[in-house]
Amino acid sequence: MGIALGRAARIAVLATLASAIAACGTLPRSGPNKREIFAGSVLNEGDAFIVSVNDRVARATAVTPALGFSPSFRHAGLVGADTIRPGDTLGLIIYENVEDGLLTNAGASASLIDEVQVDSAGMIFIPYAGRLRAAGNTPEALRQVITRRLDEQTPDPQVVVRRLAGDGATVSVVGGAGAQGVYPIERPTRTLTAMIAAAGGVAISPDVALVTVTRGGRTETAYLSDLYKNPSMDIALRNGDTIFIEEDTRSFTVLGATGSQSRLEFDSEVITAIDALAEVGGLNPLLANPTGVFVFRNEPEAIAEAVMGRDDLTGTQRLVYVLDLTEPNGMFNARDFVIRDGDTVYVTEAPIVGWNRSVAAVFGSLGQITAAGTAVGVN
Repeated sequence: MGIALGRAARIAVLATLASAIAACGTLPRSGPNKREIFAGSVLNEGDAFIVSVNDRVARATAVTPALGFSPSFRHAGLVGADTIRPGDTLGLIIYENVEDGLLTNAGASASLIDEVQVDSAGMIFIPYAGRLRAAGNTPEALRQVITRRLDEQTPDPQVVVRRLAGDGATVSVVGGAGAQGVYPIERPTRTLTAMIAAAGGVAISPDVALVTVTRGGRTETAYLSDLYKNPSMDIALRNGDTIFIEEDTRSFTVLGATGSQSRLEFDSEVITAIDALAEVGGLNPLLANPTGVFVFRNEPEAIAEAVMGRDDLTGTQRLVYVLDLTEPNGMFNARDFVIRDGDTVYVTEAPIVGWNRSVAAVFGSLGQITAAGTAVGVN
């Protein structure tokens, strides 16, 4: 009779363990396991392509934002610091070689025409010379034009043209600048980086600073760091430009068996899978499955076809990239795989974690299992 009861107790213990294991999928956990993710593959009638990351996949997906200035912005020449513009104020002195000149007073050899305003059309009016185009000329070029006009009225006139204070050429610097404001384009500040420096630099991290220039209805953006790496991006400014400095708003999410789970903003122009994991303290050594690091992404059609080696896909595709850090090249692949805006990096739990969680849910600890087995004679 006692033997029969002992066997019944053993069976009850084993049945309880089996039930705990079967219940593993319903216990609290950080997310799906590796097997469940693969079950959602297109091959298993799911809606996502599961792709193992290798050198070819890393190269095909290494797409960074196509930012930079167009040739029309980059090839614009420097604005002359002394170029006359609408709104400028000019000062003129006209010398005549006759006692009774056209413009001079009796007994005087020179006439001062002060504060001549350049109108919105870029024109000025000079007595006996008429209406002249001043905007776009330098003071020297305008002097020659006035001299030719007056030479028809008075012999050998001598003209002096000075560019006084005026509206001139200005740009607006707004956003994350050290000192926002409207700044004149002067000889030291005729390029983008020089103007940013004149505005107090940037008040955000230079590594994630974006510089947007709006000119004549066109808006183009570049990374601040690229302006220094590539001198051709340090464009010449134009009157009326608006320079907007802002922080890169791209972000990604890291979930699962990691040091922490967070939504993170890009802190540099390019972030790889290794960088993303390092941002949250790496894999949790007590939980993580290093063979199951996944990156979930909605991939544009062209990139999806390049990755899959197909030409029959239509529209954006759901791709799940798999990184196995235990493979010989696993760490290199993770180092080369570029994270993009909106990505979700997910680290699965090791299979043993599910087993331990199931056992703990029933018995509290393996020690309690041993004690239970001893009590019924399992050992």
